[in-house]
Amino acid sequence: MNIEKIRKDFPILDKVTYLDSACISLKPIQVINKINEYYNQYPACAGRSAHKLSKKVDEEIYKTRKSIQKFLNAKSEKEIVFTRNTTESINLVARSLNIKNVLISDREHNSNLLPWMYLHKFKILKSKDDYTFNMELFKKEVKNVSLVSVVFTSNIDGYSLPIKEIIKIAHENKALVLLDAAQAVPHKEIDVKKLDVDFLAFSGHKMLGPTGTGILYAKEKLLEEMKPFILGGHTVYNSTYKDYNLEKIPERFEAGLQDYAGIIGLQESVKYLNNIGMKNIVEHEAKLKKYLINELKNMNKISFVGNLNDSGVLSFNIKGMNCHDVAIILDQNNIALRSGSHCCHSWFNANKIDGSVRSSLYLYNNLEDCKILIENLKKISKYL
Repeated sequence: MNIEKIRKDFPILDKVTYLDSACISLKPIQVINKINEYYNQYPACAGRSAHKLSKKVDEEIYKTRKSIQKFLNAKSEKEIVFTRNTTESINLVARSLNIKNVLISDREHNSNLLPWMYLHKFKILKSKDDYTFNMELFKKEVKNVSLVSVVFTSNIDGYSLPIKEIIKIAHENKALVLLDAAQAVPHKEIDVKKLDVDFLAFSGHKMLGPTGTGILYAKEKLLEEMKPFILGGHTVYNSTYKDYNLEKIPERFEAGLQDYAGIIGLQESVKYLNNIGMKNIVEHEAKLKKYLINELKNMNKISFVGNLNDSGVLSFNIKGMNCHDVAIILDQNNIALRSGSHCCHSWFNANKIDGSVRSSLYLYNNLEDCKILIENLKKISKYL
């Protein structure tokens, strides 16, 4: 990976040390140009009109669907549903599939907690004391549940659950599996066939793509069984005052006029990641993360939050300081990162932690970014 060449595709890095990619990633100029291409050259509807502009949009939307299919190694492009984000993808499954009860982990983002809480259909699997997945307890709790819905990689601390084993055991107990992969898909190679996962949800805005774009991958036979929970334009091919005929999958789940510019831009973000190579991204993030951990361990006022691992996400606190105050001071020095409960209030409340400062790395970060963060944290700690 030529990091300095990559960084030139993200002009804002000249102005800020950006360490908040777990919230939203930056967009390379290639993605921005692709979005502008839609608005400048063929700003029309897809799937509705017979003119050339509309046909061009159809073609580009199909290209994006195919690129996502190949990126995940899905069986068919029919298994790729466009949504607005991970949250909508999970809600789509929750409202469209007849699910009796759900097992989730205790480190879920609100996107994978609240839909099940609202439906009163869930129970929580507690982690071990070291914040890792409790496999022995899972083997007991998975019995008699219809769906296991868990985060692939946690946005709290970057810890990845033993997904392959979870899926295998869940299927042995006749339970389906949904993965919140918002923090996994942008950072590692994922093969849905090898995993044999039933549902996988993720967002475009965390993988160099436009905001307002998300994906639900689902096995074709499961999509056929699901009933759309949003109906309207583009979800049917005919209707009367008494009845309607649903569109084929996946279009029946994509109600109304879509974010065509965003979906077409997402095609370019997949292309960008493929050119970089997902294995290269994994190795790059692990190298930077190791440096950060080693440096922070030498600062006696730093306490780590959650599990330490090789991913790009690292949560910590400075003893004696509110996490938001730390983030504000860093922002004054043009360092952008996240503070708070990271939409995982339940986990922080259960563990009696008031939040954390979260640094999250991506392919465009370099060692200098890490050094700038460490230098500023040392200055802050010095005055406590």
